[in-house]
Amino acid sequence: MIMNAAWLCARFTLSFRNVEEMLAERGVDVSNEAVRRWFLKFGRLIACNLRRSRPQPSPRWHLGEMVIKIRGRRHWLWRAVRDEGEVLDCPSSEHLAQLAA
Repeated sequence: MIMNAAWLCARFTLSFRNVEEMLAERGVDVSNEAVRRWFLKFGRLIACNLRRSRPQPSPRWHLGEMVIKIRGRRHWLWRAVRDEGEVLDCPSSEHLAQLAA
């Protein structure tokens, strides 16, 4: 139960009081101060394990381009997508012009 409480704090960035309430719903009577001490003791180890178990990003990605007309003006939209399907960015031509300025 101690590791579960510390994991909740590290994984979902919940407050110690939120974790206390979640444990109380499961019938575990513990104070938020106890949860804080558990997190100080085990939180770093759990956070390192969470980072290590995170999947590594793919070096491959695809770039798609589309032209649309809004009020008679052409706008270019680009979409960068990772190999796994995660969208990296969707800048438009106006957005890029604002960034360049």
